Amino acid sequence: MAQSQSVLEVRHDRSSPLPAETLLPHEEWWRDQAPFLESRGYRLRPRLRPGWTPSWKTGVLAEIDAEDAVFSRPRPKLMDAVRISDGEMVYIKHMDTDCQEYTIALLLASDSLKTDPRNHSVPVLDVIQDAGDSSKSFVVMPYLRPPEDPSFQFIGEVLDFGEQILEGLTYMHEQGVAHRDCAFKNMGMDAKAMYPDGFHPVDDIWTPTKSGVAKKLPRLEVGVKYYFIDYGISSYFPPGAPRTLVTGALGRDQEVPELSDDVPYDPFKVDIFIIGNALRQELHDVYSNLGFLVPFIDQMTRSKPSMRPTAEQMLHEWRVMRLRFNAAQKHWRLRRRKETFIWTAVASGVRVVKMGSNLVKWVCGKRFKGS
Repeated sequence: MAQSQSVLEVRHDRSSPLPAETLLPHEEWWRDQAPFLESRGYRLRPRLRPGWTPSWKTGVLAEIDAEDAVFSRPRPKLMDAVRISDGEMVYIKHMDTDCQEYTIALLLASDSLKTDPRNHSVPVLDVIQDAGDSSKSFVVMPYLRPPEDPSFQFIGEVLDFGEQILEGLTYMHEQGVAHRDCAFKNMGMDAKAMYPDGFHPVDDIWTPTKSGVAKKLPRLEVGVKYYFIDYGISSYFPPGAPRTLVTGALGRDQEVPELSDDVPYDPFKVDIFIIGNALRQELHDVYSNLGFLVPFIDQMTRSKPSMRPTAEQMLHEWRVMRLRFNAAQKHWRLRRRKETFIWTAVASGVRVVKMGSNLVKWVCGKRFKGS
């Protein structure tokens, strides 16, 4: 389970040799579940409803423009849907109710924990027992995008991301849960605020109906929340129980030095290494002006687990570091390591002009408001 593709990782495959009117095998399975799920308040896309007739066959739209011509992502146990009561887009995951992932996900989403703002475990909005198999349930969660989709743009976005992830890891550890696979691919972003008109769940640069490009706002301006997902190899230690060592070599990050099927190790220290490595690989090594990440990366990825700090210690250091950045610095544009000098100069110039324009608007707005 741990080595399978993440629920957020697989993008739309446009290379399918099948005609668009042909449902894939997993789409047929979800189509058969559609009436039951609709009776419980969740509607699948038109393509996945019984009796579906391709819209482009009526001659109203060309196939390339038709929303229902888009194949679903190849994830047999996971499907997007819309909550009928409010039109909110969600994910529905078909899960065994006796597996560790199900148990931990529901624990971290329980009534006593879900209202804590430090909780960054993916919320569970609803649990629907499978009418045909009592050992399985449909677990409803918010629809999340990968944390880097769309790409980070500004220093302030990285500062916010790091604090949220370390806050979530600290809280998870406090509850006795070691994720053990908290790599970038097992994080998600609730991007509703960035897309005020919504987006298509598969071709996600488009609006839900594919009528145009989805309007996108900068995450630095509107704010987003990041979550941990996928607890397939996680460990849980109930309150009062000793936090014993574990074994197991599974996980996305195979650079964790202590992973072993034979030699026990501390799973909480594994989480520290994985987050530090993610900061290095997905951020520091991609953007050239994130040098402030180096002290965190160096501490968190020490080869000796006992020398690594706790999540709580890293969160405290991150918050102290974040205070050193003023508002202007938070709006500095991230520079990709591979971008050319000319592109850097042009993009930086555009950003300075935009920041100046925003400042003028703010000053004028304050002046008129107070006059």
